[in-house]
Amino acid sequence: MTPFNLALPIAIGCDHAGFDCKEDLISILEAKGLLFKDFGSFSKDTVDYPDFAHPVAISVEKGEAAFGVLLCGSANGVAISANKHQGVRAAICWGEELAELARKHNDANVLCIPARFVKDGVAEKMLELFMNTPFEGGRHQTRVDKIAC
Repeated sequence: MTPFNLALPIAIGCDHAGFDCKEDLISILEAKGLLFKDFGSFSKDTVDYPDFAHPVAISVEKGEAAFGVLLCGSANGVAISANKHQGVRAAICWGEELAELARKHNDANVLCIPARFVKDGVAEKMLELFMNTPFEGGRHQTRVDKIAC
């Protein structure tokens, strides 16, 4: 059972560098019958990552999305943008263990994937782990409670 309310859509967005990986992840979400909202980009044309990171983060912030997934070349830009929003904990993950720990220890609710640095198949595994790993709470809850400004 996933720790997220999958009756809500998964918010997903990217810039041009993350487009192909985003499309792959959407195919997986569709195959699983999961709801999602694609905030773009919708092509490989050069775009500005905040234009897609902010709408995904707002969707998570407002409780309109179960969680978010953002992709760009390094994931730094989308993570910085998303983390400007209250209640959003966007984590850059380039491997399975990081995706799992982002959920277990940080209660991350936005998975940020550096599309230029993730090998084929890894993003899909990270999404699965992120979606299905519960937050451990306990000592980690105390730390998460100190994040908001």
